[in-house]
Amino acid sequence: MTRQGNVSPVHGKFLAALLSYHFWILLAIFIVLTVVHYAAPIGGIIPYSALGLTRHTVDRVLFLVPIVYAAIIFGVKAGMFSLLLTLGILLPRVVMFAESRTDAVMEVVGITVVGLLVNGWFDSLQKERKRRLETIAQLERAQNELRLDEKRLAALNSISHSLSRILDLQQALDRALEQIVEVMGLDIALVFMLTKAGDELTLRAHHGVSDDFAEGVRWLKVGEGMNGLVAQTGEPLFVDDAAHDPRLTREVVARERLAAQLIVPVKVRDKVNGTLAVGSRTERRFARDEVEMLMAIGDEIGVALENSRLYREQQFMAEQLRQSERNYRELFEKAHDAIWVHDLEGNIMTANEAAARLVGYGINELLAMNVRVFLDEESLATARQVRERLLAGEAQPEPYEQRLVRRDGTRASLMLTTSLLTRDGKAQAFQHIARDVSEQKRMNENLRFYVQQITRAQEEERKRIARELHDDTAQQLIVLSRQLDRLTSSQPPPMKDMAPVEKLAERVDAILDGVRRFSQDLRPSVLDDLGLLPALEWLASDLTEHFGISVGVEVVGTERRFPPENELLLFRIVQEALSNVRRHSGAQTARVTIEFREASTVLTIKDSGNGFHPPERLSDLTGLAKLGLAGMAERARLLGGDLRILSEPGKGTTVVLEAPL
Repeated sequence: MTRQGNVSPVHGKFLAALLSYHFWILLAIFIVLTVVHYAAPIGGIIPYSALGLTRHTVDRVLFLVPIVYAAIIFGVKAGMFSLLLTLGILLPRVVMFAESRTDAVMEVVGITVVGLLVNGWFDSLQKERKRRLETIAQLERAQNELRLDEKRLAALNSISHSLSRILDLQQALDRALEQIVEVMGLDIALVFMLTKAGDELTLRAHHGVSDDFAEGVRWLKVGEGMNGLVAQTGEPLFVDDAAHDPRLTREVVARERLAAQLIVPVKVRDKVNGTLAVGSRTERRFARDEVEMLMAIGDEIGVALENSRLYREQQFMAEQLRQSERNYRELFEKAHDAIWVHDLEGNIMTANEAAARLVGYGINELLAMNVRVFLDEESLATARQVRERLLAGEAQPEPYEQRLVRRDGTRASLMLTTSLLTRDGKAQAFQHIARDVSEQKRMNENLRFYVQQITRAQEEERKRIARELHDDTAQQLIVLSRQLDRLTSSQPPPMKDMAPVEKLAERVDAILDGVRRFSQDLRPSVLDDLGLLPALEWLASDLTEHFGISVGVEVVGTERRFPPENELLLFRIVQEALSNVRRHSGAQTARVTIEFREASTVLTIKDSGNGFHPPERLSDLTGLAKLGLAGMAERARLLGGDLRILSEPGKGTTVVLEAPL
């Protein structure tokens, strides 16, 4: 099948054969043999009988010559055509003129078989030759591809080696782009990197473009332009004419007159981290292996950028760690609190100046000592408890009190914080931060003694006033009341109207009752005479009788007596709590529970009143003008106990005192 104005390959080969002198030689041989075969014998020229052959046998055998000649010169198809032509020449004589038709047929069949065998042999030779030629061509192509692959692999190794220089990544990127352009026969190469926010691309390196171009594409939005599209999709992009592509968003790119352009994503762990763009100012098609190589380079660049980022972060963290170590060392050395570290056997590993001043030794001396030197038996027991608790992974209530012996034999009281230092999950040492509270403790003891003295003096003054009210004022009021009684009962009445005198007598009785209650409040005699529990029951009944608030008293455990001073403190706490119930809570019921435990006593006062928001720390009570509660907290401290106030608006209030009594 041909197209108009063109020559088909078959016709072309036929014309080439006609122009070959071999064709005319072959034609001449056929003509001569045909004439000889059909003409009269040429006597004496060929000795047929001497060869043992007939004349026509020799003629027929000679027809193998053009068959072989055609097969050798023009190929198997020409040889087969010559064989058919030979049969066409021989068969008419065999059919019409052969003297021995059987012999003639056998000779023609033999010539046909020989011709077929010759053509088959030449066909196999040609196929073998063709296979060898194809094999040689394939080897040459493979060698060319191998040389090209070796060149590209060498370039890729060189680029990978360049990108491995994290300390000078910018120079490595510039060198890598230069090698890409050189190996692939391109004009430009650019690397864009995603910002931390992941919504913009920034130009990280470029080669073969003008400064105006580089400045014009310094920042690209993801999805903007061709590089932004690749960053968005993560797929390679080929552009035939980059300068006139409708996806072009920057005029500066058009001025660069780029034609072919290939952009591949730069990935790290299958995540797009940027783009690698290469281009040519002439028409160019990129082969699949070139795209694959560029994507491999893109991955190398991605790994290099990621390693560079990790290296910078590592350097930053290392610098931060060094700065933290310097800050910690400075804080450690200049801290006012004593800090030291000892191993699991108690050998001191490091200590600061404050620790040295605390114990009276030099730092160098401390580093050769064991902490047992500074601890007595009681302190050693405390240290062992803390050690066992920390090694067991339990929380240590901090800070805790510890005592140590100084170099001069004096004792110091410390508030100590202890932490366990580990490495790879294994305990290595203990770190201690200690503050010397010896002076503070003496001041607190002095203050406590002072408060005790004030409280004792206050109670003595209350007792004196209560006694004077009972022995003097109350007695005088009793005398006055009796006189008024006698005046109103005398006959005849000394006055016409005795109503004012009777009212005066009632008023005196009310004042007397108030003085008695005031005297009891100041210092109830039942507390001195009968003890704490009867005094609490009296206090509850008094509140019920005079103010209508139902108050119950409950005793849990085996009752025991306390020193008078402690019973007075407990009574005052309950008295203040019930006074608050009466004045502020609006409660109709309240309950006082005293629980005698083996090593402590728990006192609870609970009401069903309005409740309130208690402060987080009892030390804030004074600043909030809650002096009654502050007095209760101070009395609890004098008892060495712990006072807690639990309350919520609308849910009542509970005061709990636990004291080691």
